[in-house]
Amino acid sequence: MSIPDFTPAEVMAAPAAPTAANDRLSLTALAVDAPIGIFDSGVGGMSVLDAIHRLLPHEALLYCADSHYAPYGERDDEYIINRSVAVCDWLLQNQIKALVVACNTATAQTIQQLRHITEHMNLPLVGIEPGVKPAALLSKRRIAGVLATASTLKSQRFQALLMRHAGDCHFVCVAGNGLVDAIEAGDTSSPALMALLEKYLDEILDAGADTLVLGCTHYPFLEQAIRRIAGEYLTVIDTASAVARQLERLLSGRQLLAPPAAIAPVVRLCATGNLAPLHTLAGKLGICAEIDTHSLNIPTTRTINTCCHRI
Repeated sequence: MSIPDFTPAEVMAAPAAPTAANDRLSLTALAVDAPIGIFDSGVGGMSVLDAIHRLLPHEALLYCADSHYAPYGERDDEYIINRSVAVCDWLLQNQIKALVVACNTATAQTIQQLRHITEHMNLPLVGIEPGVKPAALLSKRRIAGVLATASTLKSQRFQALLMRHAGDCHFVCVAGNGLVDAIEAGDTSSPALMALLEKYLDEILDAGADTLVLGCTHYPFLEQAIRRIAGEYLTVIDTASAVARQLERLLSGRQLLAPPAAIAPVVRLCATGNLAPLHTLAGKLGICAEIDTHSLNIPTTRTINTCCHRI
């Protein structure tokens, strides 16, 4: 079964165009060979990095896992905002040419704040959201499941997504508490993990769902486990490839796509916590990467009020 194309322009539209003078300055400042910055609360965003690397193999990538402060999905809004802004600031200091928020929770809670920080630079900004629209289009039984973090599911952004695209399709939303912690620890198949995942999937299957939306970038690493429990009964939707395509469109529109080069671009992986999971996942995904030898220290130094003004 083919999955309909999903355009994350609905997730994060490009910033409003600045004045012509500022636009020229911004485009001059954004170097074609600069890296694309990608971040997540942990290693989950590697699923998005993999999709970007496959579609745009000539691009340098800089990935930051904020693993010392993970998981975001069980934190309060202020915590998520402050950590996302801190990591965004660090990536901007490293002269990135685009920013990808490879975390559903961070997108749901902080994308407007990050837009406020980056819009004056004309910096391409892409977030990720659960694939509610393609699920509603695909489900034959008109029942679909969403497995996501508690923070994503309770967010106003996700509720608006359901209102906008669910239509006559009923969505069974389940918070996958504990799954991110297991994946961060390298566990995708232990008996304890399988029992926890089966509990969540049973709620979705018992409701009659035939489609499953993976609403956290960590969860694609559980696809084999999901298949062991649900077989081929569920059509699984992951929006990482759609994010990569939207990023390509934004870079192309700003003439920021990197040309082919004789030397492979650098894929650098960093973390504020344990670096071992990055080594493991890079190996599994077949990504040749430069992985930092020491954890980053990215302090939370800025707060943003609810009106998105920096203070």
